[in-house]
Amino acid sequence: MSAPAESKMGIGGLLRRLLPFVTPYRWLLVATLTLTFLGSLMAQVNAVVLDRAVDRINALLHLEGGFQWSEAARILLVISSILLGKEVLAALVTFGQRIFGEKIRIHVSRDLSLRVVDRILTFRMAYFSLDGNEPGKLQTRIDRGIMSLSNTVKNFFIDILPLFTSAVLALVLMYAANVYVGLVATAIIPVYFWITALQGRRMKGWRHRVFGTHQQLSHGILNIIESMGVIKSFNRQRVEAAKQAALQEQSTEQQMQTRRISFLYEGLKTFVEQIGTVLIIILTAYLVLIDYPGMSIGKIMYHVMLFANVSAPIRQLHRIYDDLNDALVYAEGFFGILSADQEVETSGTYRGPGIQKSETSSQKSVQGRFELRHVEFTYPSGTHALRDLTMTIEPGRTTALVGLSGAGKSTIVNLLDKFYQPDSGTITLDGIPLQEWDTQVLRENIGLVLQKNHIFSGTIEDNIRYGRPDATHEEVLEAARRAYIYDQVVALPDGFGSNALQLSGGQQQRIAIARMFLKDPPIIFLDEPTASLDAIATEQIKNSIDAIKQGRTVVVISHNIGQIIDSDMLYVLDTGHCVQSGSPAEVYRQGGLYKDIFDASARSMNVDKIAMTTGISE
Repeated sequence: MSAPAESKMGIGGLLRRLLPFVTPYRWLLVATLTLTFLGSLMAQVNAVVLDRAVDRINALLHLEGGFQWSEAARILLVISSILLGKEVLAALVTFGQRIFGEKIRIHVSRDLSLRVVDRILTFRMAYFSLDGNEPGKLQTRIDRGIMSLSNTVKNFFIDILPLFTSAVLALVLMYAANVYVGLVATAIIPVYFWITALQGRRMKGWRHRVFGTHQQLSHGILNIIESMGVIKSFNRQRVEAAKQAALQEQSTEQQMQTRRISFLYEGLKTFVEQIGTVLIIILTAYLVLIDYPGMSIGKIMYHVMLFANVSAPIRQLHRIYDDLNDALVYAEGFFGILSADQEVETSGTYRGPGIQKSETSSQKSVQGRFELRHVEFTYPSGTHALRDLTMTIEPGRTTALVGLSGAGKSTIVNLLDKFYQPDSGTITLDGIPLQEWDTQVLRENIGLVLQKNHIFSGTIEDNIRYGRPDATHEEVLEAARRAYIYDQVVALPDGFGSNALQLSGGQQQRIAIARMFLKDPPIIFLDEPTASLDAIATEQIKNSIDAIKQGRTVVVISHNIGQIIDSDMLYVLDTGHCVQSGSPAEVYRQGGLYKDIFDASARSMNVDKIAMTTGISE
């Protein structure tokens, strides 16, 4: 998805989705709410004190005996003591309230991060092939989702609750002092909220556009970093910079439009707030002038300050409302990941002969006989990769898959490893439908070496041990020797403690092969295993692979004749169909696609000239 769909989640729905992440910290929540209530009570102290102070000072000025400095000093001392003492206590309460609220926010942010990581690790591979789930865009959805949701927790427990608790208390005090003044203050609030709601509806579409553009920017930058070598080799720096500049220009215009709309409505809301203040002053002054019961000069200051406490959340509402609307946009994408139950990778219960679900699986329980019958498969992108495919992979033998690029060879490996499910047809392993096999057990029994293998950030030893986490140091070293990477690693300054990401492409390929040797599985899938290696390394690895093939089920994909010519069985694929099968010699004698590929490969290696050079032709 290039841009998110219109959000159907409201603020109430957002808070309900967040509640399960907040409730584990209920005691922190209770402490925060208690301190919030105390802070709100103290926020009204200034208005009450000044109300009394103004009336006392006014009375002091009109004493029959004249102004008394001693009484004035006593009044000022009492006022100062109360106000300063209140400020000290309020500072402590605010500190505690913010610390507890921030602790909730940090813990919720951590839990959201852990939950989404746990979730995406359960997804089937097809999820990551969907449009909009590219690494950069998915990372943006997760990062911005966590950021906006943690800000929502902060806004609610640290900002909104104190402000609105204070506003409610201030409004109660205004009604207690005078009903008419309380009604005027109350009448201003729905007008302000109505304007805010209009602002939210007006800006919703623009927020989604901004979010979509941010995803494209993040994905574009990630793509530039990953493709830097290609960009520089073709001198396309300006082209890529122009693409990003166009996106940045689009993002700038979208952000400016949202700011223009926001500033327009904020100015209107500020105007409404000031009208409320003016009306409060005029009404209170009028009531004082007509000598309304309970009204005094001090009440003018009293009502103005209380209305300031009522309008404080109104002044903050536009910022908080903006943040909440941003959270609605980003949270929908984030919670969409958490609620994508249909994307969770399914796992069967069969764990091999005599192996129960609760028991530890044994690699000996898997023989390795795969049967594919009339298999159809289409990638989420719409690419129809396999068409009515039927083949058998015999246990303990080497089966080679041959074909031009895009023929469906790697797709077969993806299906056999349960990365994807076929659209129709059946796949069985040892006579059991593949979907009934426990996925973890299946993959414990499969060693996979790809043309491009991922190397994790960390040491070389840790990357090799990824094949079997409980392996000893000596076992890691032995796997490195079998992959012919040991001598190169020990020559590095930090040896096996060196950063694996600093290795060359060919060296990283050997690390991946070492992982497979360490895992020592009964089934091996090799997808161009020596594509990044030089000729000598290719021969070395081939010898090691030949040794490990013995007694195992091996599926090899390669354009290297030497990798496929000694296979036991050969399947030739063309646009998802199996067009030829048999031993390599038999299929070659049949002519057709395999012979064309074989002969073209021989010609590309200048076999005739090689023979003349080595004297083989004599």
